[in-house]
Parts: sequence; structure tokens; C-alpha cells
Amino acid sequence: MRIALGIEYDGTGFYGWQRQSEGRTVQSCVETALSEVADHQVHVVCAGRTDTGVHANGQVIHFDSKAVRTMNGWIRGTNAHLPPDVRVQWSHPVDATFHARFSATRRYYRYIIHNHPVRSALLRNRVGWEYQRLDESRMVTAARHLLGEHDFTSFRAVACQAHSPVRTIHHLELNRSGSFIYLDIKANAFLHHMVRCIAGVLITVGRGDQSPDWVGEVLAAKNRRLSGVNAPPAGLYLVAVRYPDEFKMPSDHCLPVYD
Repeated sequence: MRIALGIEYDGTGFYGWQRQSEGRTVQSCVETALSEVADHQVHVVCAGRTDTGVHANGQVIHFDSKAVRTMNGWIRGTNAHLPPDVRVQWSHPVDATFHARFSATRRYYRYIIHNHPVRSALLRNRVGWEYQRLDESRMVTAARHLLGEHDFTSFRAVACQAHSPVRTIHHLELNRSGSFIYLDIKANAFLHHMVRCIAGVLITVGRGDQSPDWVGEVLAAKNRRLSGVNAPPAGLYLVAVRYPDEFKMPSDHCLPVYD
């Protein structure tokens, strides 16, 4: 049987999603917990690997098991063996053609910027912080350059292992609520560090250090050195993954809000 799970985690205490030889990772915690419930070794595949310090409330994984458990049993049993910063939110049976990564058609991320003169003590691991006043209208104008299908070489990590830098951004929206700016982005897939790089570039424009049209120039240059520093990982959340209707996957998701 192949089963899909919806996973939520606080990325603060993890060295990212992917299992490593050293360091605590989300994947290793989830696989250990599932193996206890299944009574055999379980390997999981995720929709999108997140970096150190990045959070998720909409991660999707799949695994195969011969163990007979109810869907609720997978949720409750796995959560009983997970640390408190990781939780299974839902379970769903899928056929063997489903693949958490390759079947996904859309991925949604939210980046949160706390735009305030003083850094928050309580939200230091939950949001990115910028003390200079940001002009969100300039950031909105700049973001329009990134919509559609482009070569995003300028917005990916040097160590990115993707075969192609071409991605399609279907939706990119910024909204301010008090001292918080929410960047919501949807694409078919993302490159390594792509969202954090986009957030960093838009913050540069919002500060007035560059014009909105500069973003188009960075994109066209296909040169990572031009885009500057990535926004911190603490503000980034994987909030949802979408699949074809044939899989009948749960579609509810909750966007993190701090204002």
C-alpha cells in the first residue's frame, strides 16, 4: 500500500528536511517514527526538500508499507513517536502511480517579513526581519518581472542540483498588514534557495537601494552574484502542494499569520 501524509514542522531545530550522516533532520525523525508504527524500515519521499531553519505546514510525503493500519492509526501512531516540533496532520491512501515530488503540479510558499525597528524576541525563529521601512508598492512592481516562465539562474544557489534553471511562477503577491509583509508565491517547482533569494531581492528594492526594474535586469543576467544576499530561512514556510484531481488529495491549508 502507498500512503501520502501531510506533515507540519518547525524547522528551527533541524538541519533541513533531507537525511544526513550527521545532524538532526525532519526526514530522519519521520522515517524513524513511521518504522516504529509499520514494524519495518520505512523510506519516505517528500514534495519539496526544505533547508535548515525553514518551516512547513503543508509538506507532503509518500511511503510504501505492507503493514495494515487505519488512516487514523498512521496519524496517531506516528505522532506518538515524533518529537513535538513535527506532526502528521492527515493521511490518505494513494495508488502506486502517485509520487509526492513528481506528481506535484504546484507548490506554495509564504515568506514573512517583520518590518519593524526592533527585532521581535518571540518571533526571532518565525519571521525574517528588516528594520528599515520597506515600500511594499515598489516591491509589488518589482515582483511583476518574475511572473511567468523564466531562466532563474540568478535566483538559485550555486550548489543547486536541478538539471534546468527554468521554472514557471504562476502567482507572486505581496501584502502588508501592520508591521508584517507577506510574500506569497506559487510555482510549478522551485530551485534551491529560490524563494529566499527572491525575498532578498525584493527587500533590496523595498529599501530603495535598487529600482523595481533592477529585478528584471538581474533575471536577464543569469548571474547569481548580482542578486545579493538571501533572506533568512526563519521567515519561509512551505504552505501547500497541489496534485491532479485524480489523486483526490486533501487541499485544506492554513497560512501562518503573525499580525
